[in-house]
Amino acid sequence: MNDPKNYPYQDSQEAVFSNFMQRVYQWMAMGLALTGLLAFMTLQNVPLMRFLLSGGMWLFFIVELGIVIWLSASIRKISAQAATLGFLIYSALNGVTLSGIFLYYTAASISSTFFITAMTFAGVSIYGWVTKHDLTSIGSFCFMALIGVIIASVLNYFFRSPAFYWIVSYAGVAVFIGLTAYDTQKLKMIHQGMPNAPEQLAIFGALMLYLDFINMFLFLLRIFGRRR
Repeated sequence: MNDPKNYPYQDSQEAVFSNFMQRVYQWMAMGLALTGLLAFMTLQNVPLMRFLLSGGMWLFFIVELGIVIWLSASIRKISAQAATLGFLIYSALNGVTLSGIFLYYTAASISSTFFITAMTFAGVSIYGWVTKHDLTSIGSFCFMALIGVIIASVLNYFFRSPAFYWIVSYAGVAVFIGLTAYDTQKLKMIHQGMPNAPEQLAIFGALMLYLDFINMFLFLLRIFGRRR
């Protein structure tokens, strides 16, 4: 039987974790807002858009990948200011690279897909927060499936199979739904082992969930987006 004396402590721990997750979601929302702003600003910059479409986008992809690897490897060593700067720079650069979606999809379908993504993400993340089931096996499966989705996407770039395109799109959505729930629970487990989590950890958590959100959005856009 649970000791009633432990309830205040459990409530306190839950409150501390709730405060931590609020900071994670706030940073994530800030990153998404910055991404949207930079995407709109880039779209208005004709010379920059020409540079991106002529192959310059790969340069931004490489820099973004480098920032993610750097933050993942050194998040416990760097200062909160450095982590914040890295996350915000990544979000801004990602806005530049995502600006191209406005050339291929209507603004209305992008907006509606963003809303669908937000509702789906919120529900799945809350599930990962409150569930008592261990999602480690789901996370491992989704990570392996993600590798398969990436390989399949590269192959279909050459084969151009419509059927394969839709299979990969739905599989991508399923993968990032699973990863969102897993990453949320993973943050909870990390926080339980480090109750006084530094701000760097909140920023790294925001990066994890930001990546889940953006990729879920892009795969849903392939399904619901209307071409121009």
